[in-house]
Amino acid sequence: MTELVQVAVTGDVTEAEEIQTILTEAGIESRLEPAVEHHPAETEDAPQKVLVPAESLEAAQEAIEAMTEPDELVSDA
Repeated sequence: MTELVQVAVTGDVTEAEEIQTILTEAGIESRLEPAVEHHPAETEDAPQKVLVPAESLEAAQEAIEAMTEPDELVSDA
């Protein structure tokens, strides 16, 4: 099995699925995984990790950056 690495963390499942779609369109396999322990009885979306094969990390980052609107990016500045 190929080692999977985290390329992004999203606030909810919908955002994670949007990133997963971008990656699929770029030909990059990805998997979603909860970013935190989540109680099964809770109904709100949990933050998600977006995982890609280690060898695809750079291409995945580039694909996400290319398909994300500049005003959607969060800056530390």
